[in-house]
Amino acid sequence: MDTSKCRKAYVSVNMDVDEDGAIRPCLIRWKNGVVFPIEEILYKCRATSKKVGGGGIRYTVLIRGQESFLFQEGDRWFVEAKEGAGA
Repeated sequence: MDTSKCRKAYVSVNMDVDEDGAIRPCLIRWKNGVVFPIEEILYKCRATSKKVGGGGIRYTVLIRGQESFLFQEGDRWFVEAKEGAGA
């Protein structure tokens, strides 16, 4: 079990929107400019973050071979960042 502390980190997301309005996030960009391409979307559902609170549409994504959660909370996006990670 991962017991490291997490924080809610709002991020920029580049996405594709198809003709039916379906959203597909393609990459995550931190405030410091670091970019993480999303290799695959594994699952999409409505959920809350148990680690940092908040929620909305939760995308389970594959980044650098690791599963991670990306949340769409209204018009904003966030991830559960480990303390000290990102900007």
